[in-house]
Amino acid sequence: MSTDNPSTAIDDGEFDAAELRALRERVDELEESIADVGTEDDDQKMTIISTKGSFDMAYPPLILASTAAAFDWEVVVFHTFWGLDILHEEKSKNLKLSAVGNPNMPVPNALAAVPGMDAMATRMMQKRIDENGTATIEELIDLSLDLGVDLQACQMTIELMDYEDDAFYEGVTTGVGAATALQHMAESDVQLLI
Repeated sequence: MSTDNPSTAIDDGEFDAAELRALRERVDELEESIADVGTEDDDQKMTIISTKGSFDMAYPPLILASTAAAFDWEVVVFHTFWGLDILHEEKSKNLKLSAVGNPNMPVPNALAAVPGMDAMATRMMQKRIDENGTATIEELIDLSLDLGVDLQACQMTIELMDYEDDAFYEGVTTGVGAATALQHMAESDVQLLI
């Protein structure tokens, strides 16, 4: 076989049948390996640590978790300290938007500290959510659970807040410790603290 110009060798018919068969097998192997590219990435894992239980901070972990799960990612959201209130059936219905210290609130902190401002800010945000057709916190929790998101309640925080295991939405995983959350984080492609 001539090595001067490979295209000439093909044109001149200088490949023998065994070389051509080996070349075709190699091309088939490469095509199969290219077809598999991308399927390995489908096994993405994400862990979100949810630490804040205000009305506005309930949305980011639930939206990110349900979106990732819709793309078939394995998702765990570990709720600890005030973030645990998001999963508490009763408390999640009364989460408030804090006006004080929120740089995006259109009022100065002195005015934001006036009694009733948090309730007013929360009502305004709820109105915008309703007008926009955005899902409620409860709807996002249901959607996340339906999509297979593992919504976890920190056991230490359950005990600290003196909550009962049955106070959480059905489907929430209780009794989870920080070591379990850390293990999932170590195995995850994406880790977020919210």
